Amino acid sequence: MTNTSNSDLLQTPQMVSALTTLYGEAKLAEQTARYNKVLDAYTQTYGADSVKWFSAPGRTEIGGNHTDHNHGKVLTGSIDLDTIAAAAKTDDHTISLRSEGYERSYSIDIRKLDKNAEDDGTAGLIRGILAGFVEKGYQIGGFRAYVSSNVYSASGLSSSASFEMLICTILNEFYNERRLNAVDKGKIGKYAENIFWNKPSGLLDQIACAHGGLISIDFANPEEPEIAPVTYRFDQDGYALVIVDTGGNHADLTNEYAGVPQEMFAVAELLGTDVCRGTSPEALYDRLPEIREKAGDRAVLRALHFFEENDRVDGMLEALRNEDLQAFLPFITESGNSSWKWLQNVYRPAVSQEQEVALALAITERYIQQLGKGACRVHGGGFAGVILAILPQDAVKEYQALITRTLGTESLEIQVRAQGAVCLDEVN
Repeated sequence: MTNTSNSDLLQTPQMVSALTTLYGEAKLAEQTARYNKVLDAYTQTYGADSVKWFSAPGRTEIGGNHTDHNHGKVLTGSIDLDTIAAAAKTDDHTISLRSEGYERSYSIDIRKLDKNAEDDGTAGLIRGILAGFVEKGYQIGGFRAYVSSNVYSASGLSSSASFEMLICTILNEFYNERRLNAVDKGKIGKYAENIFWNKPSGLLDQIACAHGGLISIDFANPEEPEIAPVTYRFDQDGYALVIVDTGGNHADLTNEYAGVPQEMFAVAELLGTDVCRGTSPEALYDRLPEIREKAGDRAVLRALHFFEENDRVDGMLEALRNEDLQAFLPFITESGNSSWKWLQNVYRPAVSQEQEVALALAITERYIQQLGKGACRVHGGGFAGVILAILPQDAVKEYQALITRTLGTESLEIQVRAQGAVCLDEVN
């Protein structure tokens, strides 16, 4: 999927087919204009190269809140918001990258793969991904790329994992004959995020962005997570997934995110295991006074959330495989309540006057109660960012108007996208 002219690149039958597959017929004109804008910016930045196109989606987390790092189970899916790039392979030792909306140009020497104190998050992730490729025996090389993303930044939709999987997919295409699968790319993205960006993420985000579709993931063996596609579509029952920007930003919440797995690990260690997946509520109850004293009550509550959330994911999957949405929705409500009460990732106690997520949930719960249909929950890492509402499609516009009137923030209906991170040459 190469180009010789800006005017006709996006009109080839192969490109039209790929864009239609990724975004749907209704969004073809919008996405064609978006890709043309990126191509124009690439040409202005680097010149008229022959480029390939890449896309990596964001993700929605539906069940399994904060369980992956303790080898738990999740229900997740890629979404129709993505990070895209026009990129060209080069013969030098440099990755050159520009992103729409950002002034900085990046130039990463691929021969220098040690952590660099001068790197910001973007440079650190690129360098970390390169280091991860080398550590696992894969090839690396130079390229030029111009990037654009409509995945809300710092919102819980995994804009960082989307970017990581984009870079992995470019390297996979240009230098590794597409040998890396979704888990391979996910592990490298997690490594880059943990080591080179100091973010204590699990593996959920990266695999969801890399794999595509609605999937369950069981991290009992995190080296070989068990992934199973879920074929259910919410629109088949007339329902929609709505993401609500609550107005908070989770970009500076590293300590809050790190505290969740650390407290679960502390409970597990007192019970003689590394992670909560290796123990049970009964074992916890048997030594509850000691564990409360040594780990604290919040750690106990977070461990109990883990146990219950794992069971809920099983219930969610059974309901969706039976195409029983009304059996599924109560699990979303229970998961949201557990995240709020037990996991405690809806707001930060240190800034308790700012509770954007809690307020958005309160407004949404009241709306759902009046409507008599639907469910909602905190989305992703929590503490700030977004919530997820699952509502009848004919109620979405009314609900969005309510959010605009009360919170003054954006909300967006999302679709689960079948394709994960790809070079568009692969899209049929």
